[in-house]
Amino acid sequence: MTPAVTGVAVALPGAHDADGLLRPAPPAAGPVDPAAVIGRKGLRFKDRATRLGLHLAHVALTDAGLLDGGRPTVPGDRIAAVVSSNLGNADTVCRVAATIAEESTSALSPMDTPNASSNIIASETAIRFGLRGPNLTVCNGRSSGLDALRWASVLLRAGRADHVLVTGVEPDNEVTRRLVGGPVADGGAAVVLSRTTAAARPARALLGPLVRTARPADTAAALTRRRPDGRLWLGPGPVPPGARRIDLGAWGELSGALGVVQCAAATAVFARGGGHRVVHALAGAAGAALLAPEPAR
Repeated sequence: MTPAVTGVAVALPGAHDADGLLRPAPPAAGPVDPAAVIGRKGLRFKDRATRLGLHLAHVALTDAGLLDGGRPTVPGDRIAAVVSSNLGNADTVCRVAATIAEESTSALSPMDTPNASSNIIASETAIRFGLRGPNLTVCNGRSSGLDALRWASVLLRAGRADHVLVTGVEPDNEVTRRLVGGPVADGGAAVVLSRTTAAARPARALLGPLVRTARPADTAAALTRRRPDGRLWLGPGPVPPGARRIDLGAWGELSGALGVVQCAAATAVFARGGGHRVVHALAGAAGAALLAPEPAR
């Protein structure tokens, strides 16, 4: 069973769909406004990463044909949610820790403390959209986004879900900038992976081999051996001679969102045509081959 990418969402300053990832990042683009897409109701007291995650989830689930009127069109217990975010609620955690250190736990806001949960983006997504399948967050550095896709694939192959919403998102704020030493992308992407027999919409791409080794160079070499026809690469990292890199670095530090943004960008490559059948993604020591969807018969 090869998972199909049936829904895609992109929310980055200056890029509001997958095709926007293949264009130069516009200078001084305004920030993404989740309220403009999903309304203000339910966003109050949510941190920036959670608001962005809800925005992405709404668009991706709708694109996959799994959401209508804010509720799932298929049984909610067959839709899982996997989130990748390394920096997501770091601002909330730091603020809560500082409040406790300076005043005591009695000074904490009851509206703020739930946002300190490491799984807050995934759990809020599940609550808002009625997703009752497995629910988890991956947070392990640059490879996190592709690892989230791998876990989504495992859930599908194991029959735990028919669809998995995979969201990669990072916020830009004073805390995250301090942690990474510069601007953060302030957004991300989401994709819906579906079992092909359960897909409500045609595939945008297929998730081919996923590889993880000790070193990025080894991962790149392993992907090339398994899918030698791939000539487009989504870095950062080493690429084989003759391959053309698609650079996503102009969007800022993507961190945990990187792998999911790469997957979204691959769907745009296939939509543009040009005969490309494989796009390789490399993020840290994790790599994935995204395959062009099968032509309609």
